[in-house]
Amino acid sequence: MDISEQRIKEMTTAGLNLIGQALSIYDDQLRLVVSNKRFQEMFDLPERLVQPGALFSDTIHFLASRGEYGHDQSVEDLVSVRVEQALAFEPHYMERVRPNGQVISIEGAPLPTGGWVAVYTDITSTKRVEELLRSRSEELSDQLLSHAEELSATNRQLAATISALEEAKRQLTEIEARTRMTTEMMPAHIAHLDAEGRYDYSNRRLSSVLPGRPSDILGLHISQALGAHAYERVRPHLKQAYDGQASVFEFTEDQDSRRIRVSFTPDGTGGVYIMSVDITEETQARVALQQTRRRAMAAQMTSGLAHDFSNLLTIILGMQAKLEKMDLPEDAAELVAATQQTARRGGQLLNRIADMTGNRTPQPQATDMRGLLEDLRVLASPSLPRGVGLSVVNTLPDEALMLDPGMVQDALLNLVLNARDACGSSGQITISAHAIGRIWVEITVSDTGPGFSPDALDKALNPFFTTKGSKGSGLGLPMVYDTVKLAGGDLQLRNTPSGASVMLRLPYRPAPPVQSGLALLVEDSDDLRHQFRDMLVDLGLSVIEATSADEALVLANSLDDISVILSDIRLEGAATGIDLIERLALPLPVILMTSLPYDDPLHRQALAKAPVLRKPFTRAQLSALIRTEAAT
Repeated sequence: MDISEQRIKEMTTAGLNLIGQALSIYDDQLRLVVSNKRFQEMFDLPERLVQPGALFSDTIHFLASRGEYGHDQSVEDLVSVRVEQALAFEPHYMERVRPNGQVISIEGAPLPTGGWVAVYTDITSTKRVEELLRSRSEELSDQLLSHAEELSATNRQLAATISALEEAKRQLTEIEARTRMTTEMMPAHIAHLDAEGRYDYSNRRLSSVLPGRPSDILGLHISQALGAHAYERVRPHLKQAYDGQASVFEFTEDQDSRRIRVSFTPDGTGGVYIMSVDITEETQARVALQQTRRRAMAAQMTSGLAHDFSNLLTIILGMQAKLEKMDLPEDAAELVAATQQTARRGGQLLNRIADMTGNRTPQPQATDMRGLLEDLRVLASPSLPRGVGLSVVNTLPDEALMLDPGMVQDALLNLVLNARDACGSSGQITISAHAIGRIWVEITVSDTGPGFSPDALDKALNPFFTTKGSKGSGLGLPMVYDTVKLAGGDLQLRNTPSGASVMLRLPYRPAPPVQSGLALLVEDSDDLRHQFRDMLVDLGLSVIEATSADEALVLANSLDDISVILSDIRLEGAATGIDLIERLALPLPVILMTSLPYDDPLHRQALAKAPVLRKPFTRAQLSALIRTEAAT
């Protein structure tokens, strides 16, 4: 029992002891729950019979043994009769004269949860007054005297009933408090609407399920609490519930694009119970699972066909190779060459189908989106015509996200190349990325080309649909769509006033914090070393420092608890960060950093040895690489 419960018990007992009547409460097993001192004093009961848990039958046995109920029956018979009466839990009122001449009234009332409360009142003086009234007031009619007695008995019954009601009210208050606490702890909005659509009960979870909505909504109409747009979505289902039929449905809210599941249940008296749950993560996982199953079915269907077609194409290419060696007319030689080219293109198409339906399980890892998008810009720029520009607009928070960077970058590169083809020799391609709440990462690739045709908007995600004629396979956008669905996201095509755009939406999942450990920082610039040291400390790492590769080697080879090394490429002395990696006694995760350009030979050599951070870099970029290196 905690302090608050003990305090409540003490206050309850003190309050009962102030009552002038004797009082006892037994539960549905006829075990004593509580009694006051007057109960013990009136019947001169021993301590064991006034302790919680004492049996009613033991108390009756004790009183009967002392002659409390007379000597007409045996003690055991008296106990049996009294226990049987008590177990009936019937309201009762009676008066009796005790062996000591005291007259008492006993009022009993059952409790809602089982058991009963009994109040014992000393009415000896009241009876004497009634006898005196009879003897000294002969002028009073028998009817008036009877009414007075009835009124006295009624008042005593009323007092007993009030006591029982107060106890029942206390128990109901406790039940209501527990129920409210339970609903507040549940990750769902639970409420009740009256017959007019106003909230007469609600926990304070509406704002956590539907961001931007109020938490204190008692008395509000549901349209005021949800807002006009959300109310219009639920109104038909609410009407169905008011008509007496339960309804369960899902919808996507506007602010953060969360997926919400709502249950409307009629209460049978004109109102409706409501439960709303945020199922965004469940939906993302369900979408990913559905796509995985579709891909498995597609792989099963196409693997056999691809094998057979591959054999046929091999035979065709072999026969055409023999024909090519023969002395054929010029027109026939052209046909052979065209047949060979078509067969090779068919082989490439089979490889694309295999890539699309093969085992492509996402491998999420801590990913710095700023670095990923910048690398994408550098990777894609050389493939663009001189008149086509590429810009990146990134407003994502500076934190690492759990994504498969290879699959995301491949998908975006595919979209950039499609946009390049749409722009022709001149135009602008823009990659923009932002967060929708902390629910979605939205990345849009837009261009200033002619836009999607109505046919393309309708069919572009279908395998083998292409607007590029013989130059296209029709598998580019379907593969991007497949990548996004495998991650639990979505893809949308649309036309803009300036061209076309493809929007990817991926689940926003922050990477877990870096685990604590010891980092070896190798940097010969004092100012930069202090800056990088602060970054590592902010990530939860302890730091030791060195200014040269030789000094770092001594530390790395003598300490056995180093979890990561962060080193510049160029350092004091002749040795470099690359030399440090090659001379380590034990393999340790190493991250190199540099301000050298990409085309510098030392930079290219470093990329073959370890991941390289370009200076300046952010804490999120460093955090993402540390997580990735620690995982491998």
